[in-house]
Amino acid sequence: MAIIIDGSAGVIGVNGQSMHVDSNGNVGIGTSSPPNYAGYKTLMITSTTGGELDLGSNGAHVAALYGTSTSTSLSTIGATPLIFGTANAERMRVDFSGLVGVGTTSATSMLQTAGSSSKSAFKTPNIAEVSTVSATAASGTIQYDITTQSILYYTANATGNWTINFRGSSGTSLNTLMQIGESISVTFLATQSSTAYYNSAVTIDGFSVIPKWQGGTAPTSGNANSIDSYTYGIFKTASATFTVLASVTKFA
Repeated sequence: MAIIIDGSAGVIGVNGQSMHVDSNGNVGIGTSSPPNYAGYKTLMITSTTGGELDLGSNGAHVAALYGTSTSTSLSTIGATPLIFGTANAERMRVDFSGLVGVGTTSATSMLQTAGSSSKSAFKTPNIAEVSTVSATAASGTIQYDITTQSILYYTANATGNWTINFRGSSGTSLNTLMQIGESISVTFLATQSSTAYYNSAVTIDGFSVIPKWQGGTAPTSGNANSIDSYTYGIFKTASATFTVLASVTKFA
């Protein structure tokens, strides 16, 4: 092992590998010329394939910051969450399964934010919802996968009355997707010709649900030569127990 100080820079080397400390206090590993960005002290780890900063606990590798010419990655190992904070307090975390929580340590969705008595949980000047537009005619049983879209638009003329079944996806039930006390709003657009049809039944995960319809009466027919817009507010009140508020509006 060698330590060399020439008055302006220091070099620590073992078996040809070296760490350089320049006169400004910048440290370079794999480089003899660590940068000095805007007067801040810097640590640069570099090689021909990129650099990596490892973090460990009791000799175990728990997290790393990777950098290459094309990407940067900050990652933890195993089930360790990635936590971000300010003022020595946690503000956001990504748990081991990839769920992101802002203001909460126990997110149950891909992104979950928690407000307070003085702060709203989420604010945005605009938002784009995912819609599915399909040249399909409403008829039979329509599988509405809530993880796929907020609006499902069938552009071909309906050919029969239909049942709409709400689920998380083909492999996930809505009961699994939603927590008790959560609600989801979705819309189904049905194109109608001169012979109109209507949503005659609603199911959730294949089980019948009787919606509470706006105005107190379920539809018994569709609106000819129009687009019928069905909106459903789905509230989970207990395990596998839902209240559905529904309405239909004619657009022509």
